[in-house]
Amino acid sequence: MILQALYEYYQRKAADPESNIAPRGYEWKEIPFLIVIDENGCFINLEDTRIGEGKNKRAKRFLVIKSKGRSGSKGWQVTNILWDHYGYVLSHPKEETDKAIKDAQNQHGVFKELIKEVVKKHPENAQFKAVENFFSKNDEKGKAFAHPSWADCSKIAGCNLSFRVVGEINIVAEHKDLQEYAFSENTDNSEDSVAGDQSGVCLITGIKDLIAVTHSATSVPGGKSGGKLVGLQRNSGYDSYNKEQGLNAPVSRVAEDAYTTALNVLLGKDSQNKFRVADTTTLFWSEKKTDFENHIPWFFDPPRDNPDEGSQKVKTAFESLYSGKFEDENDTDFYILGLAPNAARISVRFWKKDTVKNIAEKIKQHFDDLAIVHSEKDSEYLSLNSLLRSIVLEYKMDNVPPNMAGAVVESILDGRPYPVTFLNQCVRRIRAEQHVTHKRAAILKSYINRYNRSYKPNEKEIAMSLDKENKNPAYRLGRLFAVLEKIQEDAQPGINATIRDRYYSAASSSPATVFPVLLKLKNHHLAKMENQGWKVNHEKQIGEIMEGLDPKIPSHLPLPEQGYFAVGYYHQRQEFFKKKDNNN
Repeated sequence: MILQALYEYYQRKAADPESNIAPRGYEWKEIPFLIVIDENGCFINLEDTRIGEGKNKRAKRFLVIKSKGRSGSKGWQVTNILWDHYGYVLSHPKEETDKAIKDAQNQHGVFKELIKEVVKKHPENAQFKAVENFFSKNDEKGKAFAHPSWADCSKIAGCNLSFRVVGEINIVAEHKDLQEYAFSENTDNSEDSVAGDQSGVCLITGIKDLIAVTHSATSVPGGKSGGKLVGLQRNSGYDSYNKEQGLNAPVSRVAEDAYTTALNVLLGKDSQNKFRVADTTTLFWSEKKTDFENHIPWFFDPPRDNPDEGSQKVKTAFESLYSGKFEDENDTDFYILGLAPNAARISVRFWKKDTVKNIAEKIKQHFDDLAIVHSEKDSEYLSLNSLLRSIVLEYKMDNVPPNMAGAVVESILDGRPYPVTFLNQCVRRIRAEQHVTHKRAAILKSYINRYNRSYKPNEKEIAMSLDKENKNPAYRLGRLFAVLEKIQEDAQPGINATIRDRYYSAASSSPATVFPVLLKLKNHHLAKMENQGWKVNHEKQIGEIMEGLDPKIPSHLPLPEQGYFAVGYYHQRQEFFKKKDNNN
């Protein structure tokens, strides 16, 4: 199903005249530096194709023959045609070790042998001959190393290079005479690969054609460059009827090229059809071109480098959801694929197929559940990345527990409760820092409501703001703790630390041992309070809360109830600072 959907996406993009998706056997590749030579192979210049500044500096993309997979101890035997990294092109090692130097020498030898093969097939091609002449001269490579731009080139790990002949617009690797290589088998030279031209019925197209023995590599953020979505080794236990590798699950070379090209386009740097949360990269596309596709990233991962633009994009996306802008696209199939790096392969975290209408409704429900009262300085819409950062140590995405991000995205798309790790991580971070923020309160409110909606349908849902009718003991205790803290603040203006800094963790987990102490301490604070109106008001608040609370305070609150406690505390604190003239 995944491969078929990717294959169909390729067909959709290939039929779109505005799309620049690579044709069969080709790929768009960033090549930062070009070795400029004359027709005799003499070195002229080392041309930097990059534009932009700093982190935004990007190399120019060229349409070249699709790169081949290479892995294992024999991986150096596979080279790309007239372009590759500096180990192949100039015999420059990635590091100054004996092994790296030997590998670069072997790679360079294979690269030159392939150039000789190309020249032999096309002896009349002056550009191919010029490249061969470049390597036949003893001093031309040295001129490239001596060029001022080489310092920048060598700093880029595995920097790709190619050649351009003076007077030509295109690079040599784009020459039309190389077209025959685009349709050759895309296989690697690892110990586990097998060769052969065997045909079979393709599982994607249903057409009998030559089968791809191995599949192309795909680069997933955080993973190895040689990772594959489909990888079958020899003698791995999956072989049957004397078939090996890709012959066990036959996919034609045409279909393999199409689905891997589509996957690389979706994962590309310029792709608008992806967002990344922690270690999970989520790809999405629709059966046909839709406006809904353009809005998905803003819901989960708005840009942080331009907050104003990001806020406006998110606002526009939400207005589109609530206004029913996508009604014309309701019945269009929509696909969502979650990928994560896993050793030498790609791990599929989740795969969803649904209609635009259902996906939009589930995303809308997610943000409705997150909605909670907040101050003017807090963001109105909370992205998933910002939520995850708020509940981990040092607010770094690297500290998000494995699999949690993917599980949360999957629960949003399924419309089911969030994973329990989402609740646990949030509660523990609050107890560690004694601070209930807007984002953490939103997480707890949405988790509890979604859980109750599925498993306790008769349970009263937590409201957006303070709910004095909510009889949940933990919610009431959270409110009571907030009132006791406010009494201390009013009695001792400018105090540096309150009861929250000392007692929150214990009060939210073992309230029976803490609240008797806090209620006694409250009397001392009220005695110091000079404003009698405040004193009376606080007494009324405590009376209202205690009236709906069982006289026997619970000895222990489990994690879900600690969530109620935190939301009750947050609601009550927000109520203290709510503007009295607010008409909303």
